[in-house]
Amino acid sequence: MGRVLNLMAFVVFATTLFMRSVDPVIPQIAEGLNVTPTTAAMLSTGFTLPYALIQPVLGALADMFSKTRLIAVCMLIVGIATLACGLATNFETLMALRVVAGITAGGVFPIALAVAGDRVPVQQRQVAIGRLLFAAMSGNLLGASGAGVIGDLFGWRGVFFVTGAIDLIALAVAYPGFRSMGERPGRFDLSSLLPNYRAIFSNPMAKYCFGAVFLEGVFLFGVFPYMAEFLRTEGEPRASIAGVVIAGFGIGGVIYTFMVGWLLEHFRERQLMAAGGMVMGFCLVMIALRMPWPVEFANFMLLGFGFYLLHGCIQVYVTELAPAARGSATAGHSMFFFLGHAAGPVVYGLGLSGVGATPVLLLGAATLAATGWICALRLKHSPVTQS
Repeated sequence: MGRVLNLMAFVVFATTLFMRSVDPVIPQIAEGLNVTPTTAAMLSTGFTLPYALIQPVLGALADMFSKTRLIAVCMLIVGIATLACGLATNFETLMALRVVAGITAGGVFPIALAVAGDRVPVQQRQVAIGRLLFAAMSGNLLGASGAGVIGDLFGWRGVFFVTGAIDLIALAVAYPGFRSMGERPGRFDLSSLLPNYRAIFSNPMAKYCFGAVFLEGVFLFGVFPYMAEFLRTEGEPRASIAGVVIAGFGIGGVIYTFMVGWLLEHFRERQLMAAGGMVMGFCLVMIALRMPWPVEFANFMLLGFGFYLLHGCIQVYVTELAPAARGSATAGHSMFFFLGHAAGPVVYGLGLSGVGATPVLLLGAATLAATGWICALRLKHSPVTQS
């Protein structure tokens, strides 16, 4: 079990490096390709919307075939597409390549969660998922901070070249491990597709799990592509500083993964979920106050910690919505989460051009705080009681 988790964590780390790597260089991309920063921020939607929409297909394929083979194919395509992003000569081409990368990136982290769910007993699953989250947050952390440095030194194209190369190198290293896992592939059977999703959505917890992560995607992650521009308007134009601020979120997630065992021993899940929503709401209020970047960095650390207080609990429930269709369940979770990611930049963009940053951030703060409390009240069946 430990070897499999380590392999999945390695793959997750390598493929999450590029998840937030574009955010610090959005102003550079806008200037280099002669578009506005708001238009360039849509690269986040161009990645996350197809990532979300393809999830039902990828989840079903993972349940029908081999999960590890699907991960390998997706890593190959996303690596090539990311390298090609560095060669794009216009915004339309870059957006198209980001769409391809988003489609195939959707077959890595969600399916890695399903692999963990297949092999780890539910009593140990939140800690195991915490290890994968540690890998994901480490990737986000280094991806965001490293992208800012690379952007300042070599320009935004260098960000795509480096992250694409790392993905392909990771695939070459991980592939022998995939083969040695001895995963038994299933068979192509479309007749199982609808029953699997019917089983998932017949579980009354599904609407709370999926609805909560959708709202997280909209009101939390929707602000990320605008942070570099917020900092620039406050007199801090360096992409490296924007990368450091955004990387604070990853540090907060890493802190969570080290503390999750202790937290589960001393607090109930409902307390963690309620606290997570309140912390995220507080942090969005702090962003609305436009503080100096060192304060924003600390705020993003707290934001990352608060996010996983809620999100880590939700993920455990997702793995038990329909154990026989776990790949489809985790894919459904990612679909709603990244639909929120895709909608978020649009929502914030409309808010910024309409009512301004402060009202839309305060709306997001109230929504996330309420989400945490609703999950705490409605997700009452503890995963540790299930077999």
